[in-house]
Amino acid sequence: MHWPHPRIVAHRGGGTLAPENTLAAIRKSRSLGFAAVEFDVMLAADGVPVLIHDETLERTTTGSGPVARMDSGSLAHLDAGRWFAPEFTGETVPLFAEAAALCIELCLWTNVEIKPAKGAERATGRAVAALAAELWRNAPSAPFLSSFSVEALEAARETAPSLPRALLMGEISREWRERLAALACVSLHCDYRKVTLKQVESVREAGYALLCYTVNEVETARRLFAWGVDAIFTDRLDLFGPGFYGPP
Repeated sequence: MHWPHPRIVAHRGGGTLAPENTLAAIRKSRSLGFAAVEFDVMLAADGVPVLIHDETLERTTTGSGPVARMDSGSLAHLDAGRWFAPEFTGETVPLFAEAAALCIELCLWTNVEIKPAKGAERATGRAVAALAAELWRNAPSAPFLSSFSVEALEAARETAPSLPRALLMGEISREWRERLAALACVSLHCDYRKVTLKQVESVREAGYALLCYTVNEVETARRLFAWGVDAIFTDRLDLFGPGFYGPP
């Protein structure tokens, strides 16, 4: 397939330049000229989708305990920026709706990773897909919904079949064709350290896009692009220009 989207995607919003999964991170990547972001979405206790990576709060917020046990209103009172740097003190755990609105306003292509807490795979897939379909209804470019969870992607497909989906794999399995076909995915996202040239060629020849995470070295990115990888996720926005692309 022809890849119509940006080839450099800011991992967790702003990579290493801002606190992950915050509105500040999204604004940071856009201020540097980048046109694509990725972030993680999980359900709060009240079923509202919010941006956060871990199932627990300690690493990136001033809270503690499982995300799934705190409602979205309470999460909004936590500080999600102070851990990163003093100047980000006061950044909150954003609602998915807030992040989506910002991405649309800033004309950012968006990869939404569905990050369900254990046992909430289908509920998270349904909620994220339904809200994404509503929020991006009139936007010029639809977001990708990606996940490691097959159950979450199945639920997303049932809820919003028109939104493009991507399956995340650490290592490309022997059953990748069957899994992507069953989920009607348009792309496969994998760990760049575990992908081979032959696998890249096979995925592309089968008509799917291939994206690699998390690429933080320029020479590695050039090698992957030379192989035919469509786009990369990176933490190092300081190393890649927004239009970076080129052969080794």
